[in-house]
Amino acid sequence: MKNKPEELATDSSVYKTLLESTRAIPWKIDWKTMKFAYIGPQIEALLGWTPESWQSVEDWATRMHPDDQGWVVDFCVAQSKSGIDHEADYRALHKDGHYVWIRDVVHVSRDENGEVEALIGFMFDISERKKTEEKVVALQKKLEEYSFQDGLTGVANRRMFDSFMDEAWHSALRNHQPLSVLLLDIDNFKQYNDLHGHLQGDECLKRIAKVLMGAATRSKDFVARFGGEEFVIVLPETNPAAALKVAERCHQHLLREQIAHGNNSASQLVTLSIGVGTITPARNDSLTDFLELVDQRLYEAKHQGRNRIVAA
Repeated sequence: MKNKPEELATDSSVYKTLLESTRAIPWKIDWKTMKFAYIGPQIEALLGWTPESWQSVEDWATRMHPDDQGWVVDFCVAQSKSGIDHEADYRALHKDGHYVWIRDVVHVSRDENGEVEALIGFMFDISERKKTEEKVVALQKKLEEYSFQDGLTGVANRRMFDSFMDEAWHSALRNHQPLSVLLLDIDNFKQYNDLHGHLQGDECLKRIAKVLMGAATRSKDFVARFGGEEFVIVLPETNPAAALKVAERCHQHLLREQIAHGNNSASQLVTLSIGVGTITPARNDSLTDFLELVDQRLYEAKHQGRNRIVAA
């Protein structure tokens, strides 16, 4: 029959074996000396550093990504001083120079007087989890882009236009600045599709979008697909003369593209009809009424024979 010390030694050996057979890495730090009393041998397989090289909290802190080091150390020290169990995710430095995502789960051990005696914890490798999280974030960002982007042409979609137009209108109203809008329609686009096919029609839409992006060159200028073969350009802080120049530039750039049509009453090339409007909005003005005015001018451009610009 074993005596008490032998039983304790056996139990300790069993617990040590169990701890060192897990993927989690156990560790213990003496609070008074801030030195490691123990760290599991698994640390070498994960980070390349031998257990013997983990002497003090300084080794733990310096083997951390510079962007994480400050806040992680401050957070863990503050929580430990308050006797609060805590956890932190950070990038730990591997001996060969790359970083591994770690989750450190910390228990604050107190003595019989309630004073902090030691920190006991486990390090978990969460690299795969972080990779998954990053993929999810990237996917969410891509979905967000898609929700505001026309899937075919790559310019903003109608949803984004509505949001941008509302913001541009209120900005012009607040700052008493002119706001110009160009509404553009590809002439006889149905006939183009009938003659060349829908795949070629899609390619035509992409080229038109590129032309318009090249004509509206300022960072504040905004190009969107309004729907079907219609596009819209919003020009904040732009007077009528400057807006007309952008419209003319659209025609010039499109002419240089030389996109053959073959069934266009306005030309043997793909052409655009453009309605242009400018307003310095006042309190009693309506955004809806203004856009309807620009739409009427587009209709007038088409009624007059297409491939033309109608402004004020």
